[in-house]
Amino acid sequence: MPPFIRPDQPIAGLGATTFGDFWSWAYSDILSNANRSVFAEYLVGSALDVVKHPRVEWDACDFRYRGRKIEVKASAYLQSWQQKKLSTIAFDIAPHIAWDAETNTFAPQAARSADCYVFCLFTDRDRSDCEVSKPSRWVFYVAPTVALAERFGGQKRARLSSIERIARPVPFDRLRAEIDSVLALAADALP
Repeated sequence: MPPFIRPDQPIAGLGATTFGDFWSWAYSDILSNANRSVFAEYLVGSALDVVKHPRVEWDACDFRYRGRKIEVKASAYLQSWQQKKLSTIAFDIAPHIAWDAETNTFAPQAARSADCYVFCLFTDRDRSDCEVSKPSRWVFYVAPTVALAERFGGQKRARLSSIERIARPVPFDRLRAEIDSVLALAADALP
């Protein structure tokens, strides 16, 4: 696993330019789909205190927490581009052929490889008062993967209204407790 790069670390050959300068340039628009999703992962990882190592792109799950796997998905009403109307909230729930970064192997077939999913919804609807960086502007829906399989089968996307049938919204300050609760219930359901 690569070491953390410090924000004040210089980029060789670019004078006084630092990695913090690069990150500000590349990732300041956290309303954009890609950056917002990574920020949502960071919020979940921070709630669970599992962001002590750099993020592993394309791993089979977003986090390993207390021996369990967690997948994070994000959505928002607002986008970084100009919109004529608010976005419909939907999340990717498609089974995938997962690559495990720890073993450098691919799963033999498509599946949902996590024990639970955390669906992160950035709730702001007014661009003039939009603050993606505030955890209080997000709600989180935590669902055991078994509930996704039962409700959605092999379906690839789920709208918020469907997610709300299997999970309840919780604020950031209750996210860790909700994940712990869902993982405990999922463990109890195992044979």
